[in-house]
Amino acid sequence: MNSKAFGPIPPEFRHFSALPWLDEVTPAYVYDFGVVAARIAGLRAALPSQVALHYAIKANPLPALLAGIAPLVDGLDVASAGELARALGHKPAEAVSFAGPGKRDFELEAAITAGATLNLESEGEAERALAMGERLGATPKLAVRVNPDFELRGSGMRMGGRASPFGIDAARVPTLVKRLIAAGADWRGFHIFAGSQSLDTAAIIETQAATIALARRLSDEAGAVPPLVNVGGGFGIPYFAGDTPVDVAAVGAALAQAAATFAGTQFAVELGRYLVGEAGVYLTRVIDRKESQGETFLVVDGGLHQHLAATGNFGMVVRRNYPVAVAHRMQDGAEEIVSVVGPLCTPLDRLADKVALPRAEVGDVIAIFASGAYGASASPAAFLGHAPVREVLAGIPHT
Repeated sequence: MNSKAFGPIPPEFRHFSALPWLDEVTPAYVYDFGVVAARIAGLRAALPSQVALHYAIKANPLPALLAGIAPLVDGLDVASAGELARALGHKPAEAVSFAGPGKRDFELEAAITAGATLNLESEGEAERALAMGERLGATPKLAVRVNPDFELRGSGMRMGGRASPFGIDAARVPTLVKRLIAAGADWRGFHIFAGSQSLDTAAIIETQAATIALARRLSDEAGAVPPLVNVGGGFGIPYFAGDTPVDVAAVGAALAQAAATFAGTQFAVELGRYLVGEAGVYLTRVIDRKESQGETFLVVDGGLHQHLAATGNFGMVVRRNYPVAVAHRMQDGAEEIVSVVGPLCTPLDRLADKVALPRAEVGDVIAIFASGAYGASASPAAFLGHAPVREVLAGIPHT
């Protein structure tokens, strides 16, 4: 039986077996804050000074992690009233923006009352926000999320160039901007997000240039200069075999040139996965070895209910293997082909499919790397009534 490839283990974790984390009770996520801080510092060095760095909380909302990240970034981006409340505990309202379709009235009220920026997803939401501001006697801070007429090539999740529940079609945006300004709102600019999880450096550069050109055209048609253009994120991380990192130095240099052509406007990149994804590892312990029709299965104490993404059920079209290792045998060669499966009563509960690993016995720990984003909070934790997964922050920053 042929083995299936798995992704590259992040360089910071190549000596993982020497770390004390293997003593953690499993299943558990462990996040290394030092990796996060280094990633942010690297981005700061690569990005031009006129481009702010925002953290998208949805990637990983662990309170201790958020508390460490907030002082290192310029803004926080949220997508619910719950995330808004968390963000306001760490940043002033003017550094918080709220995106996402289907914002309910109480969420609009919370953002307007606090003074956070609402990224409007439709004309209907715009009218509701204006009416809410009038009722509250407050001037709402309103940006327009644009559904661009292009997409980010090579992205894992495409967010533009098609009909979408996200944002307002570009052709209708100038009319809405004029409406917001005429109504007395504090117009904060544009949010233009064309896709996510791209490892194609040239495509990211091309999309950012197109985004800035679109923002300039829309502002010319609206007759108003946007205070801020959020060009979204889209920077991917290497999950699978053959993946290579984004060249952020090249992206930063090109972004500096593109931004310099748009006078009077500030810019922001909004990143989540890129900041935290490679800083996390999911640890799960072997509770049984079994053979079935010539195949070996390692049954572990964690699974789909805690790490949906690693099972291929969170946006993957073709299931591929995350970086995986027998944690205490990181330096050993492969000895067998196994599938790592969880304890749930569904064939979807497969964390690694036919991978070549050193032999693992009952009690050994399996490590799933690149697990710092869209892990615990993006998984169906209540399924089958298992206990919540533990989350541990190592290298806790001094705040």
